[in-house]
Amino acid sequence: MNNEFTLSKKSQNFLENLRVYLFSSGKNPKEIEEMIEELEVHLYEAEKKGKPIEKIVGKSPKEYMQMISNEMSIDMRTWFKYICLIVLGSFSFNIIPDLLKGTLSYSVLEIVGHIVIAVIFVAFVLIGFKAISTLERSPIKKGLIFMGISIVPIGLFLGLIFLNEAIATPVIDFGTLGSIITGTILLVFLIGTSLWAKTWVMVIVLALITLPDYLLEQTSLQDEARLITGTLITFGGIAIYLLISAKLEKNKEV
Repeated sequence: MNNEFTLSKKSQNFLENLRVYLFSSGKNPKEIEEMIEELEVHLYEAEKKGKPIEKIVGKSPKEYMQMISNEMSIDMRTWFKYICLIVLGSFSFNIIPDLLKGTLSYSVLEIVGHIVIAVIFVAFVLIGFKAISTLERSPIKKGLIFMGISIVPIGLFLGLIFLNEAIATPVIDFGTLGSIITGTILLVFLIGTSLWAKTWVMVIVLALITLPDYLLEQTSLQDEARLITGTLITFGGIAIYLLISAKLEKNKEV
C-alpha cells in the first residue's frame, strides 16, 4: 500500500473485525489475508477519492462480512489441526504437574471429559470472537462475551472434577515407561508448537504455573507459606513476562 496515504481508523477497524470474523468462521488463513489485501486496496482507492467506507461495504458491515464469509469455503483441515493443538495444549497443563509428582494415572471420564471440554471451549471462542467482530461500539457486550468465554471452561472443569469423584470409571495407569514417553512427546509438542507459532508464551506460562509449586515442595516451608509464595511467583512472573513482551513489541513498531 502507498505509504503516502493511510486508511482511516474506521476502515482499519473494519478490516481487523473482518479478519477476526472470517477466522472465527473457519476460513483458510491464507485466503483471509488475500481477501483483506484486496479489500484494503478498494478502501484505499475509495478514501483517496473522498468516498466513505459505506460505498464499499454498505450500511451494514455485519451483512457484508456474512456475504464475504458465504463466498469462502470452510478449511476443515486447518481447523482440525488447530483443535488438536488446543486439546494437546490444554492437556499439558494437567500432565506436566502430575508428571512432576510421579507416574501418570487418569480415569476414562477424565480423559474423555477433558477432550470434550477443550472442543466446547474452541467452539465458544469461535462463536464469541465472531460476535465481538460485529459489535462496533458495545464495550459492555464485548466484556460480557469475554467473561463468558473465560467462565464457561472453568465451570466445566470444576463440574468434571466433581463428576469424576461421583462416578467411578476405569483408570488408565501409564506406568513409569508410559509416563516418560508421554512427557517426552508432550515436551516435543510444546517446543514444536512454540517454534511454529514463533512465541514461547505457552512454555513460559506452563513453567511459571508448575515449577514454583514443585520446587517449593522441596523446601521446609509450611503449606500456607508455600501456597502464598508459589502464587506470588506464578502471577508475578506472568505479569513481568507480559510487560517485557509488550515493551519488546512496542520497540519493534518504533
